[in-house]
Parts: sequence; C-alpha cells; structure tokens
Amino acid sequence: MTLILVIVLFAGLSFVGMPLAFSLGIATTISVFFTMDVPLHIIVERMLLGVDSFLFLAVPLFIMAAGIMNRAGITTRIFSFARALVGQVPGALGHSNVLASIIFAGISGSAVADSASLGKVEIKAMEEQGYPKPFSAAVTCASSTIGPIFPPSIPMVIFGGIAGVSVGELFLGGVIPGLLIAVCLMVLIYVISVRENYPRDEKFSFGRAGRTFMSAFFPLMTPVLIVGGIVTGVFTPTEAAAFTVVYAFILGFFIYRELKLSMLPEIFMETIITSAVVMLIISVASAFSWVLTMEQLGNLLAQWASAVDNPLLFLVIINIFLLLLGMVMETTAVLIIMTPFFVPLAQTLGIDMVHFGVMMVLNLMIGLSTPPFGLGLFTTSKIADLSLEAVIKSILPFIPILLVALILVILFPTLTTWLPSLLM
Repeated sequence: MTLILVIVLFAGLSFVGMPLAFSLGIATTISVFFTMDVPLHIIVERMLLGVDSFLFLAVPLFIMAAGIMNRAGITTRIFSFARALVGQVPGALGHSNVLASIIFAGISGSAVADSASLGKVEIKAMEEQGYPKPFSAAVTCASSTIGPIFPPSIPMVIFGGIAGVSVGELFLGGVIPGLLIAVCLMVLIYVISVRENYPRDEKFSFGRAGRTFMSAFFPLMTPVLIVGGIVTGVFTPTEAAAFTVVYAFILGFFIYRELKLSMLPEIFMETIITSAVVMLIISVASAFSWVLTMEQLGNLLAQWASAVDNPLLFLVIINIFLLLLGMVMETTAVLIIMTPFFVPLAQTLGIDMVHFGVMMVLNLMIGLSTPPFGLGLFTTSKIADLSLEAVIKSILPFIPILLVALILVILFPTLTTWLPSLLM
C-alpha cells in the first residue's frame, strides 16, 4: 500500500508541475503519516543523513570554481583556443563548441554550468558567422552533456558517495566515453554543415593556435591537476574541488586580472542558491529512497533481476528505464533514488561498478537534452533567447548520436574500465 501510494503521489505531483524536491517531500511525508507506523521525525533524520557526507562538499566547491572561472574571462580563452584548432573544417564553430565543452568539462563538472557559461559566447559567435541560432543552441545543448562525463563530474561524485565506488576511478572511467561523445557529435556536425553549406572559420595556423594555447594554458591544466592529484593520492575529490576554487581565484585575480573582489558576493550567492537546490533534492530524495527501501522495493527488483539472469539484458532494461526517468526527472534525484537499488543487482550479475556508474551518468546526461523536460533544453533556450519548441526541434538529430555513444559504452565495458585499471 505504501509503495503504491508514494509512487502515485510523486508521479501525480510532478505531472501537475510541482518542483521536484517538493513533490518528493510531500509524497514521502503523506505516505509515512498515513500508512507507516513510524514517527514523522524519521523523515528529517533521513534527510539529514542523505547529505551528511564529506564527499558531497565537492558539489558546491565545483560550482563555485565554475562561477569564478566564468567571470575571470576563462570561457572566452577556452573557446578561442578550440576555435584555433579547428580551422576551415566545415561547421568549424560547431566543432569548436564541442572541443570547448571538453575543456570546460575539466573545470565545472556540470552540464548546466557548461551551457550557461560557454553557451553565451558560443551561440553569439556562431550566429555572427551565419549559423542558424536553433542549430547553434542545439549544438551547445548536446555538447554540454560531455561536462559530467569528462572529469571532474558532480554526478559521479554523487554516485561514488552513494555506491561506495572510488571517485578517482569514476573520473578516469569517464575520459574515453567523453571523447567518444565528442567524436560522435563532431561527425554529425560535419555532415549537417556540408549538407547545409554552413560557413568555415579562418584557415588553421600554428601561430594562432600557439597564441591561444598559451592564453588558455592554465585553464587547460585544471583537469590534469585534479585527476592527477586524485590518482596519485595527493588529495581526495573534495580536497580537489577546494584546490580548484583556489586555483580559479589565483588565475582570475592575479594572472588574468579580470576577476574583481566586487564580483565575489554574486559568485557566493549563485553558489549558495545552486548548491541549496541540489542538496535539497539530495536530502529529500534520500528520504523518498528510504521509504522505497522499507517497502521492499529492493527485494522486488532482486527477484526481477534473478529472473533476467543476463548482464547485457539487465543493462539494456535498466538503460531504457533510466532514459524514461531522465526525460522527466532531475539527474541528482534519479541517482539518489535508484542507485541504492540498482548497484546491488549489478554486483550480483558481476557488472563492474565503474562501468555501471559511468554508464548510468551518461544515460542521465542524455536525458538533460531530451524532450519534454530536459533541464539542458530550458537552460539553452533561455541563453539563446529562443522558444523551447525551436530548441527541441533542432536537438532531435543529436539524440540518436548520443544514444549511439551510450550503446557503445554498454556493449564495450573496456571503454570505461581500461584507463582506471591502467592508472589505478
């Protein structure tokens, strides 16, 4: 009874447009109050336990680092370097968009931060060169999915904290899939650009590439320092996030001198607001997940998994389920709710946890760009000043390409496990 009630309430409240955290919280509270013989304060306790993790401190720190680097003029330097590398390839600025997302992914670890920070620069440059704005917005939205795959990654920090998997190994496991997504997107951009005769950029020159590389050198070193520090044991993921904040401040204030002290209050406020939203979802989703656990959802899933008894078939079914959830729910909530149930089942079937974690995050990132409720679609439509319908129409050709990358990751686990096994 409780299991049915909590799921129906949550689905109904979400369907009528209630914010995710409130629909989770209200569904949990009503279900516990009317159908479970436990005191209500248990909900508050579960919420507090859900965020009581040193590892989760990395989330606001990475958000703050992205905010500092955005105001330090680093996004412009990154895009200029990516643009210099591409040269006169058809659809050059589209390729630059993807390359810049790879580089900025090493700083923010967030798809939304990627869209919001780089998107303004990228869409403006593409529009000025004659690209249709909907196409520019679609490329920006699709390429932003690389952010949480290529290290560092906020969703992988969350998955690692819940599943007890090494975050360093998850970071390394995301390198090849992140590059794979970039290659897939660039192939599609090339095909569309040739067909539509989109403009090319300036001819490649080593001089221009060298100048822009030196300008962006320190930001380019960010992922190297983060992943290198974690792999070598110099610092934990949370300490790496704190290091990134300090490193970003030094770059912006002392080296590039575009960051002003007067900007810090705004950066702090943005960090507080964004972090509060994320942590509220994590805490409420933790209580919601506890109710599902108490109602033996894990046992039901275990019985189903034992009936499947095929790792590949299990992964296919799980991915279809996650794609559907990712279309209508926020990534963090899905990770918090479903990871405790899926991980034991995957372990029973002998699936590598690094492979499973990277696959799960990649799947949910595709959901950010998938209609009808993908958060990336709303962010991109806002910064591009386009209707949501226009962005959705333009993003549709990119969804199958992202699914191809996901299928390759599912079928070939070594894409995610080779680098961690080599370096750790």
